[in-house]
Amino acid sequence: MTITVLYVDDEDDLREIAAMSIELDPGMTVRTCRSGREALAMLETWTPDIILLDLMMPGMDGPATQTAIRERFGPSVPVVYITARTEQTEHARLVAMGALGVIAKPFDPMTLARQIRDFMPNG
Repeated sequence: MTITVLYVDDEDDLREIAAMSIELDPGMTVRTCRSGREALAMLETWTPDIILLDLMMPGMDGPATQTAIRERFGPSVPVVYITARTEQTEHARLVAMGALGVIAKPFDPMTLARQIRDFMPNG
């Protein structure tokens, strides 16, 4: 079974690197978008297995995007934050909001797919 990933980040270079990293895993496919609003539009017609969500974005930040996703589509799609803000209090706040966890930026392109798999129920 292929794992589908939505990666939401306002930084073009990081989206490109993440997409290439994730697609190194033959069991994963990825779509990317640059904002929470784009993510919401994409989710109208496609449901990924997991969403990687940047914490700090202009307009709608990660938590606002996660809240909007939950309000519109329910809690079924797991969210993992990808952020440079990895303090324990921030991590705990994001998990309390319903995120599965946090992947630290800068991420290692060689292990990103494995980190994503670790959050999946059947990894």
